[in-house]
Amino acid sequence: MSELFDAVDALVSSRSPLPPPAERKRLRQAHGLTLDEVAAALQVRRATVSGWEAGKTEPRPPERDAYARMLKQLAQLYPANAPVPSQDTAVPKTPAVPAVPAPSVAEPAKARTKLTADRIPEPVSEDTALRPAAVPHPVATTRPTSRRPPARNAAPVGSPAGGVDARFENGPLAVVDVDADGQVLAYCIGGLVLDVPAKSIAALAEWTLSEGRLGQPKLSGPGKDGDPLLVLTEAALEHYGLPVTLTQEERLAGRIPEGHKVIKQLARAEWKLTKRGFGPWARIYRPAQGSERACVQLCIPSWDALDSRHWANTGQLPPADLARLLGTYASRVMTPRGSTAVTGLELMTALHPPTRASEPDETGKRHSEHNPGSLGKDLVDCAPCEAPDGHPLLADLPRFHHRTPAEVLVEEAYDWARPLTDAECLRPHLVGIDVNMAFAAGANGLTVGLGAPTHVKTPVFDAKLPGAWLVDLSHIDLSRVKVAKDTWVDLDGSLLPSPFTPKGERPEGPAWYATPTVAYAVELGYDVTPVEAYVRHDNGRYLDGWYNRLRDAYLATMADLGVGADLSPEEFLKAMDGYRQRDPQLAIVVSAIKATVKGGIGKLRERPRGEGWKPGQPWRALARPTWRPDIRAAVISRTRINMHRKIVKHAAFTGQYPVAVLSDCAVYASDGPSPLDFLPYRDGKPLPGGFKLGVNPGLVKHEGTQSVLWGEGVREQFNAPELNLARYIKDGTVTAQDTGE
Repeated sequence: MSELFDAVDALVSSRSPLPPPAERKRLRQAHGLTLDEVAAALQVRRATVSGWEAGKTEPRPPERDAYARMLKQLAQLYPANAPVPSQDTAVPKTPAVPAVPAPSVAEPAKARTKLTADRIPEPVSEDTALRPAAVPHPVATTRPTSRRPPARNAAPVGSPAGGVDARFENGPLAVVDVDADGQVLAYCIGGLVLDVPAKSIAALAEWTLSEGRLGQPKLSGPGKDGDPLLVLTEAALEHYGLPVTLTQEERLAGRIPEGHKVIKQLARAEWKLTKRGFGPWARIYRPAQGSERACVQLCIPSWDALDSRHWANTGQLPPADLARLLGTYASRVMTPRGSTAVTGLELMTALHPPTRASEPDETGKRHSEHNPGSLGKDLVDCAPCEAPDGHPLLADLPRFHHRTPAEVLVEEAYDWARPLTDAECLRPHLVGIDVNMAFAAGANGLTVGLGAPTHVKTPVFDAKLPGAWLVDLSHIDLSRVKVAKDTWVDLDGSLLPSPFTPKGERPEGPAWYATPTVAYAVELGYDVTPVEAYVRHDNGRYLDGWYNRLRDAYLATMADLGVGADLSPEEFLKAMDGYRQRDPQLAIVVSAIKATVKGGIGKLRERPRGEGWKPGQPWRALARPTWRPDIRAAVISRTRINMHRKIVKHAAFTGQYPVAVLSDCAVYASDGPSPLDFLPYRDGKPLPGGFKLGVNPGLVKHEGTQSVLWGEGVREQFNAPELNLARYIKDGTVTAQDTGE
């Protein structure tokens, strides 16, 4: 009978009533309890309690009954009309001090006052405002006025999953600088400036983890919090005994020598460095204790940590401006982990961690298990056709063997051009249109392989199955294609690039293609008969979250620059005119976001970079589960197909054909200088399935306009009748000879 009673009690407790999520948080805060304290009392993780309060998950027995009991008692102590403390922790360990307004340039410096933090005055939006941090080391309330950047509106930043976390209330990163008085300062986002007492790099790492309150909450439930990032200025490098610039030898090695005094200081303090050593993106850590990480990342701009191709002059900005720029990127994308390419790849992993905690076993202990929807922690071999030249899978091939399309999968972006027709030569303008975030749009909703490939002979093509297919598409005639269900159109196929090759040439026989390419052949109305395939039955939309985060970051930053998503075509073109000059720093953030997309996709098939590598030997990138050339191929395939589909729709409706296509840019001959002079808008509405002006990923913007005489002139100058004009349409400057080969 007692067993029956226990079963009934368990059944009742499984339905213990709970207040709404917002009320749960209010009650906890009213009693001054932290998430960590509640988690410890209920023997669950902090993130679990956070999820209960956010309404993302609901507690289950036996924790549910205990949690309901706690909330019931708190509700008796704090009725619904009781005041709620403004901070997550009701009783801070150190009282926070209000920020002090900075004097204007004309105002004489006031007497110094001891405070815990000083904030550079800066009107910020509600979601970027930070409370002054409580730091036990005093800092003067006034700084030399020349060190204060002009007050400006900080860009609204998107907060990671979980919102503001008290552990990281000072933001994801800080720029460390030294003022004229020798005082070390940490410039954080939102205009916050902290006094740094650390006298060495080792002490700086200790301060960051113990008092800096820097870092970023994890982006996914099973993931890890982002490590704090410190950006060291040249003054900070000198202060801490590091070289301001690297020697040529150090630059090639990517690090300072192991015997450097700073590295010895770190070793004495029991800090470790990762295998890449102390370089432009150094990581200082101690082995993890349980789930607690102790890791600080350094970024050193004067060591070329911030590639000028993507970050422009970011490294030369004043500390406060540098913190604002990098902080905006970090808050909207993630804290940089290296180059934009590295960060793009790390973002994929942060959103889909390889492992997660299992359900408790019979002893109540949790274990690490595979996280569904991720690439996992184990390496997956690529198919032989997906392997790039020099891969260990190809070690048995003769040294100078050139693989044919029937041996290797070649899915690359477009680089195609053709001579102008006589009718096009009579038009005055060449107008370029560029697809926004084209590779991100190609990743959106794309099903990719998660596990290992399966080799299949004479398969039946399945458009829903990601993989590589050996199939002959040479029979497809672009002169007659299907553009809708049971709707065929006749086109001039000689004026169109083939959708099946990067150079736009018609295939000559069987070749390997990714699933989106073969699916497009079927969409055009033709039968396909694959000879063999490497398919991945374990698959999913792995890149959806990655796309969403980068899309939101891009759209938010463009909106800050005055380019909204709901503008008419005319308003959009006007808003895009000179948008970079409205806030050059935010324009750099846009460039970095774009580079994160392209670089992240490229990293999926990273090639060897020196390191004494020889063909047939493995290289460092192959040790990553995220080395997945099949995913890269699928994204590029879909991006190229998306472009071709729009080109075909446009040609079928208007009779106009592109004269050049380069990746995500297409050039058309036009009677007017604007995209609206050749894009078929009617009553403000674009051609369905064709090109549409707008800021959203997948829509197009005006890339540039040149004259037809300019185009024919540069082709004649370089004796290249098929010079790709899309490469130079933006400003008309031909920087290097391009023979069109």
